[in-house]
Amino acid sequence: MKKLLLLSSLLLSLLPALAQTEPGNYRAALNKFMLYYNRNQADSIFLMFSPEVKKELPLEKNRQMLGQLQTQLGGIQKATFMSMSDNVATYKADFQKSSLAMKVSMNTAHQISGLLFDNLKPETQATTATNTNDPNTAETPLELKTLSGTIHGTLAMPKQVTGKVPVVLIIAAAGPTDRNGNKPKVNQTTNSYRLLATELAKNGIASLRYDKRLVGETISSTREAQLRFDDYVDDAVALITQLHDDPRFSKVVILGHSEGSLVGMLSTAGQPVSAFISVEGESMTADKIITEQLKSQPDYITKGFKTITDSLRKGKTYDQVDPALYSIARVSVQPYLMTWMRFDPTKEIKKVKVPVLLVQGANDVQVSVADAEKLKKAKSDAKLVIIPGMNYVLKDAPLAAPANIATYNQPNLPIKTELVGAVVDFVKALK
Repeated sequence: MKKLLLLSSLLLSLLPALAQTEPGNYRAALNKFMLYYNRNQADSIFLMFSPEVKKELPLEKNRQMLGQLQTQLGGIQKATFMSMSDNVATYKADFQKSSLAMKVSMNTAHQISGLLFDNLKPETQATTATNTNDPNTAETPLELKTLSGTIHGTLAMPKQVTGKVPVVLIIAAAGPTDRNGNKPKVNQTTNSYRLLATELAKNGIASLRYDKRLVGETISSTREAQLRFDDYVDDAVALITQLHDDPRFSKVVILGHSEGSLVGMLSTAGQPVSAFISVEGESMTADKIITEQLKSQPDYITKGFKTITDSLRKGKTYDQVDPALYSIARVSVQPYLMTWMRFDPTKEIKKVKVPVLLVQGANDVQVSVADAEKLKKAKSDAKLVIIPGMNYVLKDAPLAAPANIATYNQPNLPIKTELVGAVVDFVKALK
């Protein structure tokens, strides 16, 4: 795993090795660092640094770096001591959005003389990421460097197949959905994409699933207010290029789930893609999707959101956001929403020049069968498959909301076999 340097790569000349116990002065300094960090007091953190680190990381640069960390990772929830070697203490730092190894060194004046954030490499994390417990599947991590950072993904390869194989790029749904189909930030664990990857490998089809910008291990220099919908398309296109250039693969197929469906549609334009699969893809623009979801809310909520979207259509953000709308329309996410609203899936799917498969669950309480039918109407030559009993997270579920939503936290519940069959048959029929 590539090292991820977030503050300073300068680890100064070190003192003789210490025992594998946590020195009290390190814990005291770390507690102070976490307090200042969580309070966004960059100047106070700067005062903790040694003269050498202050020179390497001037005050203004320190402020900018800490601001990026806050945006990318959120607050530090806890730091667990792991080891001590040559005056460098290593901690497992649990941020709100991710966990990293935090390496700290201190001088004799009890100043921080080195600070390095590194990707975690404990066995438990590696097992979670790569062990599918399936003899037919071999999973390996994949990285792709971009101008804004590094995309991290998992490549699942069939073990029992020789020669070139087709590969499916799985593009995740909206929000903080990671490569496996989970949302740790909201305690939602479905493993839907991971289960799909395993089933595809059993059928001789490779797949790549990945963490989007600002999700999971994909830590980008892009801040929330800088994120645009087009960024997701750019990342997908970069991954398409990498997969196409890989001699192991015979063809590249795009599979987008929910919001990922629109990303997938847009990423096929002019790219070496053999087919496109939309799973639970919306047919409406972003503002209409959210308005529909807000129908059960009080009138002032829906009217407040309309005021915001009216402003966004004019190319202007709106800062008088009701607290009830902060999670979906705060000022920092409005530029993303503005760019997302530009795209109408029923218009964009008409532009897709490769074979299209539309898959929709009959028991999805978030995206309706009507959405799939509208996409089919817009793209008459697309193949439409409606799967009875399948919900938004691709699993068998009753239509009643409480029991349906309960499957969002059943990671061991299999995905629908009809979904696997539809995707496998479609991919294998491609010429």
